[in-house]
Amino acid sequence: MSEKGLTTISLKKINRAKVYQYIYQKKVTSKQQIVQSLQMGLSTVSQNLNLLEEAGLIERNGYFDSTGGRKAHAIRIVPDYRISIGIGILKNMFHITAVDLYGNAFYTDAIALDYSNTSAYYEQVAGKIKEFISENHYNEEKILGISIATQGITSPDHTAVTYGSIMDNTGMDLKDFSQRLPYPCHLEHDSKSAAFLELWNHPDLDSAVVFLLNRNLGGAIITNRRIHQGSSMHSGAIEHICVNPDGPLCYCGNRGCLETYCSANALERSSGLSVKEFFPLLREKKSSQLIQIWEDYLNYLAFAVKNLNMVIDAPVIISGYLAPYFTKEDIDYLLKRIHSSSPFGFEKNQILVGVHGQYTPAIGAALFYVEQFLQSI
Repeated sequence: MSEKGLTTISLKKINRAKVYQYIYQKKVTSKQQIVQSLQMGLSTVSQNLNLLEEAGLIERNGYFDSTGGRKAHAIRIVPDYRISIGIGILKNMFHITAVDLYGNAFYTDAIALDYSNTSAYYEQVAGKIKEFISENHYNEEKILGISIATQGITSPDHTAVTYGSIMDNTGMDLKDFSQRLPYPCHLEHDSKSAAFLELWNHPDLDSAVVFLLNRNLGGAIITNRRIHQGSSMHSGAIEHICVNPDGPLCYCGNRGCLETYCSANALERSSGLSVKEFFPLLREKKSSQLIQIWEDYLNYLAFAVKNLNMVIDAPVIISGYLAPYFTKEDIDYLLKRIHSSSPFGFEKNQILVGVHGQYTPAIGAALFYVEQFLQSI
């Protein structure tokens, strides 16, 4: 093929991508708006819209109000043209979620299943994924991939878990899943998946420290809109910052790690109540003991936020299982404690609170394939 032919084909692909990405960003638009904003000819835009519509990537859904002439079609992408499935592996259960091209989680479920490094375990997880796909009559081509978030630091190529003390899953291999599923598969540390979701939800965010307040505490560092991995993939392991050398024994073998004070498990141990029992009773403000337990929790969290802010001068994101339980009063208390010991100011808008609760890592994992797809258009 001639150089001119290749150039023409490349230009068509670029124009098609520009039109699709514009519609994606605007969510709803019209042909005339695309022409004006992208400064493309009407015939070029019309041709690309027809191609995208024939491929099933976009649809014309309703009309804009008339401004005197013929009503303009409202054009949008088809959000579920492709979907991605995210899995969050925990010690006693796993989460499954499905997201559309906007990252909306339209399906979530928690399935009780004790982790074990056995064929039977991986068969059950793969079976549940296949069951979800089958029950919804999804064609194989509709599934972008299966992305697995697990409690464990992964290898740089994301093919294995290199450190997994919580679940005893060191050595978990991506092949354990991919050999049982006819889709692309990806393996990620759950904290890094959570950070990816927060990046997705905060498009203007440059840097941040993420506190994943799950059953076990996790963390991640974001700089220049990238998740910092580190030379050994353990950047952001804030759970193992020592806050009291004489404190409780952590699963890592050391004492007084932040994990032993600010994980959901630690909160349940202190109160003798499940998280779902603890917070309704706390909010009634009838138990001084529960109030003290929660204030102790927030004090340790504030201590960690203050110290990490000395290293990373950036907003803090409270994410994960406990995040939806935080109130305005809790954030105000955190700020007060941070201000009481920090030489620098820390504004209220520097504390962001996630909204996806326990499904945060699974949803964040699923976004891996959504981003790949959007970049491929």
